[in-house]
Amino acid sequence: MNPNPAELTIELTQLSPPQILFGTEVDNKSSSEQFLLSMYDSVQASIFVVDVLENGDFQYVALNPTHERWIGIRSDDLRGKKPEDILSPIDAATVRQHYADCVLFGKTISYEQCLQFQEVLTWWSTTLTPLRDTNSRIYRLIGTSSNITPVKQAEQTVGLQAEREQLLEAIAGRIHQFVELETILHQTTIELRQFLKSDRVLIYRFEPDGSGVIIAESTLAASEPLLGKNITDPCFSGKHREHYGRGCIQVVEDIYAAGLHPCHINFLASLQIRANLVVPIFKEQDMWGLLIAQHCHQARQWQQTETDLLKQLATQIGIAAGQAELRQQTEYLKAKIELQKQKHINQLQQMRHFEALVRRIREQIRDSVNESQELQTVTQELARLLNLDRCQIELYSTCQTLVTITYEYTTNLPQSQGLTRQIADRLEVYQPLLQKQPLQFLEIVPGWRPNLLVMSQMACPIFDPQGILGNIWLTRPTQDAFDEFEIELVQQVANECAIAIRQAQLYEQTQAQVKELEKRDQLKNEFLRTLSQELRTPITSISLAAQTLESVLTPEQILDIEILPQLLQILHNECGRENKLINDLLTLTSLEAEPAPPTLIAIDLQTWLHPIVESFRDLTLFQRQQLNLSVDQALPPLETDITDLERIITELLNHACKYTPAGKSIIVCADLTGDAVELNITNSGIELTSNELSRIFEPFYHLSKHDPWKHSGTGLELALVQKMVRHLGGSICVNSAAGQTTFSIKFPL
Repeated sequence: MNPNPAELTIELTQLSPPQILFGTEVDNKSSSEQFLLSMYDSVQASIFVVDVLENGDFQYVALNPTHERWIGIRSDDLRGKKPEDILSPIDAATVRQHYADCVLFGKTISYEQCLQFQEVLTWWSTTLTPLRDTNSRIYRLIGTSSNITPVKQAEQTVGLQAEREQLLEAIAGRIHQFVELETILHQTTIELRQFLKSDRVLIYRFEPDGSGVIIAESTLAASEPLLGKNITDPCFSGKHREHYGRGCIQVVEDIYAAGLHPCHINFLASLQIRANLVVPIFKEQDMWGLLIAQHCHQARQWQQTETDLLKQLATQIGIAAGQAELRQQTEYLKAKIELQKQKHINQLQQMRHFEALVRRIREQIRDSVNESQELQTVTQELARLLNLDRCQIELYSTCQTLVTITYEYTTNLPQSQGLTRQIADRLEVYQPLLQKQPLQFLEIVPGWRPNLLVMSQMACPIFDPQGILGNIWLTRPTQDAFDEFEIELVQQVANECAIAIRQAQLYEQTQAQVKELEKRDQLKNEFLRTLSQELRTPITSISLAAQTLESVLTPEQILDIEILPQLLQILHNECGRENKLINDLLTLTSLEAEPAPPTLIAIDLQTWLHPIVESFRDLTLFQRQQLNLSVDQALPPLETDITDLERIITELLNHACKYTPAGKSIIVCADLTGDAVELNITNSGIELTSNELSRIFEPFYHLSKHDPWKHSGTGLELALVQKMVRHLGGSICVNSAAGQTTFSIKFPL
């Protein structure tokens, strides 16, 4: 067992000064000293010895073999060197400070430190103990260290995860608090650079002309800041933009080893970029900019967690940009409203009425699918509020070659509702409208008048993300143009109209689909009803023929033909089964189509249920099955249709008798559960699979492998039971586990 490193340090310090040479031969060692020195060589703790020189400087004396293995430096190569000879300037300064503290305080100290040996960062937990000579001067320090790198790495991983979450929460919080976009971007670059410990973090926003500008920067680079500069990469072709537009990222650990084009390398080097991590920023579906992390003076191996963090931040920045744009639009609209208030105080009332109109239209559209009524109301309200002579809503054809005036309101101009125009005839008007741009112009009204009548016209497109739908046309009997505020408000109305049109189209499509499904269902039910009626006639004829044949044949004739009784029995059985199938099919289709309301009668299940269950007693005895009935004495009367309920109980008991093996039991229970009467019919001996349970109420579905008695059936019994239970206002479910199956029916009181 290895001794504790701290205890070993104390024991080593108890040796006389000439014996603490570590690496120098010492004669006449005592057995204790030999033991301690052997521990020094073999202990798993790292031990190093430092001399304190007369001038207060420090130099290394020796390392034990464990320390040599950890840092990759031989003890002989270290002897006589100072901290600066083997460590970076920063690490050397830190180590010197610890040595100086130990000498200053004159006692053992402990600390943790991170040092870099052979370009590898290693964490150490160190205990440093001073040694004194006969004059009580501290002439040597003995240190024992434990490598705690795995622990620190785990702590750093947890810390980095916490920092990453804090960073994401911080930007999300700023977005939620509606902080200005510039502040969000500035703070994000600072926090991200600090987290990555990179030289520079940028946010690059694309301009409409394809160039871009640095709108946020946090940098430690010695070069001139890039913030505010319009930077165009000569190698940033359409291929690169398409690459980022697909959501791809660029990871460059070293521009000189990444296979980049020489012009791209020169461009990046001119900006002092050695390593680059670029993630696109999307605002909704459009590429808005780039989030970039850079190392300027040396290569950088980017981690996947760092890439994921930039992706998450890019998403948050895209949300912030969209929110800022929306807020900017809102602020712009508010500013315009305020300006209009100051310039035209008389428009204040109009503005309030207009906002009330937009709100009213929005509420009506949300609550209604009557497109015609809502859009006709829009034309009237706009004409009244904006003092228009005419307001029209025209809609494009599917191919967008025709446009039809569908809704119109006018005070004194000729009616044009229903008029259809060719787009090609007025391409100069409809081309900008098809590009979702509002249009306004002055029009001279034709006809002879002493004075020319000039009217202002404006068209505002109606569109949504799915495409262009139509236009709102406004005609005002004045040469005054529609101002920006009016255009914006009309566009809001157009947006609401787009919602109304799409909502009405969707409603029409849904209604058409519903009608088609209803038609198909009606045809199906009609077909089944007709088929059942048609099948009933031959079945009836066959049954009558069998009865007639049986009546005209004498017993002697029947006995003469040995197989004749068996054939007659088969005819009777099959006619009965087919007749039951037809009746079940007719009942099922009538319940699916327009079932008659049930005839409700209050019954006492205690007395009513017993004879129905007892009617199965002989069958269960014959099949060696146990039949039990349990009815809660506290059950109140149940209002139901006794004919339908008897059919339900009978069919479920038939099903239980059919699928219960000999020696197993069938239990019928009636209990009060909450505010409902619950009937349970349980049979043991079989357990159904989940697939069988999911299909058990399907018409013509058979559990053939579970039928030990080979009873015949129509396959409609359980489907009919389910329909009848629902017709009576109840619910039915089936569960199967632990070797038994239970049908549960609930009727609310």
